[in-house]
Amino acid sequence: MELRALRYFVEVVRQQSFTLAAETLFVTQPTISKMVKALEEEIGTPLLLREGRQFVLTEAGRIVAQRGQDVLAAHAQLRAELDDLESLGRGELKIGIPPMGGTLFTPAIAAFRQRYPKIELKLFEQGSRAIEAALLTGELELGAVLLPVDETVFGLLPVSHHRLWLVAPAPSRWHGAASVALAELAGEGFVFYGESLALNDVVMRACREAGFTPSIVGRSGHWDFITALVGAGLGIALLPEPYCRPLDSERYACVPVVEPEISWDMAIAWRKDGYLSNAARAWLDVARETLPGDEAAGSAGGDLWLGGARSRTPGGTMME
Repeated sequence: MELRALRYFVEVVRQQSFTLAAETLFVTQPTISKMVKALEEEIGTPLLLREGRQFVLTEAGRIVAQRGQDVLAAHAQLRAELDDLESLGRGELKIGIPPMGGTLFTPAIAAFRQRYPKIELKLFEQGSRAIEAALLTGELELGAVLLPVDETVFGLLPVSHHRLWLVAPAPSRWHGAASVALAELAGEGFVFYGESLALNDVVMRACREAGFTPSIVGRSGHWDFITALVGAGLGIALLPEPYCRPLDSERYACVPVVEPEISWDMAIAWRKDGYLSNAARAWLDVARETLPGDEAAGSAGGDLWLGGARSRTPGGTMME
């Protein structure tokens, strides 16, 4: 069984789309379709039942998808262990970084590059759920995820805990307010996150528990574009505090959201039963040294987690 065909099939199942799988793997859709068909012919039974542009897994498809992840993870671990015979003087490390959490990890990326200049650091820039899936298949050794995740499966190095704030145009009824209850935002137009981002589900669930379904006027996976849309008057947004504090107070009203508070908790994750290369362990060491500590917490406010320990700082309150 060709590993490439298995990888393509697992990605189609993960994405629930031939088109999205092709985009993720940087190949054409016909290539994906050809490899999946070849896999079906080799196994001798259909793995997918096509229904227009959609598909459902057959019983054989479910088995191949599940066991295929295990095979791909084992292959990735084998390669990592063989590569690890080399010293840290050369090689590469691929880590997952969510598009809305990139700035949080910039200090660690810079420090790692300075300390290990011959190790190529490749960034897998996808949402938290895609990073979790890539960790499970062994495509990634390490990745930043939005908590909570299954701690029976993943080892975790928590790195931040922050509240979401309301971001609205400055001439608004929230200008100067100390806080805002989530229920007060019912009826407003929301600039929301990409549907593939885990934070999308977190905030949607909080809104529903507050008694309303948000009216979404636009979506983006990048906090700076979200704030630009808010500044243009398209609607309001909910963003982690560190993305709110630098905003121009003459253009934006930024207010902590309460009742309920909505947390943005980020951690570096890895498979507990997976193999961590020397490069991955070095990355974790650098992360422990450089990611937010007491000094950063004092300036940003709120809670910051590092290495499993939480320290409470005065003041207010950091997105997938």
